[in-house]
Amino acid sequence: MTEEEKRLRDSLEQRTWSETKSNDSWSIFKIMGEFVNGYDHFAQIGPCVSIFGSARTKPENHYYKMATETAYLLTQEGFGVITGGGPGIMEAGNKGASAGHGTSAGCNIKLEFEQDANKYIDEDKLVTFDYFFVRKVMFMKYSQGFIVFPGGFGTFDELFEAITLIQTKKIAKFPIVLLDKAYWSKLFEWIKEVMLEKEHNISEKDLELYHIVDTPEEAVKIIKEFYRDYKLKPNF
Repeated sequence: MTEEEKRLRDSLEQRTWSETKSNDSWSIFKIMGEFVNGYDHFAQIGPCVSIFGSARTKPENHYYKMATETAYLLTQEGFGVITGGGPGIMEAGNKGASAGHGTSAGCNIKLEFEQDANKYIDEDKLVTFDYFFVRKVMFMKYSQGFIVFPGGFGTFDELFEAITLIQTKKIAKFPIVLLDKAYWSKLFEWIKEVMLEKEHNISEKDLELYHIVDTPEEAVKIIKEFYRDYKLKPNF
């Protein structure tokens, strides 16, 4: 490579680095805009429970039907429902909330797939985000409980972020309920046997941060009974 070619390469690399820094700085305003838009939409939403689970769950699947029933039962106890806004379990949650004439909110995310918002979300309570971390803040801030159905990496991400934030007292404690013992039990057996008892990476009280149940009625009962002892309020 000649000296001139080296200078040209170095110039291009420096320009690319400068452009990256500039783009990073300007992205702050886009992030701020997403927070402002989310806060504006959800500030007066009232008590809500987030329902999480796989976007790939089909309407004929029993988990879809359970999520629909769970959301309906929540509305009968005065709670609205927030979901990720997409298909699968998210759609089921919004469908049940709509059927129960309760608040049906959606925090959709722009993706290459599984990105279309479902039709059961209230028109004024749908927000679509570019950033996963902004979207998760909305779930944490405006939910008074999480009900988690079987899902994939995204569902696990939301679940363990909530557990971590409560564990570290970064947000107020709220109930976290997982539906279907057959799906979740082995994972949480490993957490108890390996993370707690073998490696001591968590404390025994951390096992009290979640509940695993088998029916919508049990899940809603846990949410309802929790708020007999705790005042409904924002989590931040």
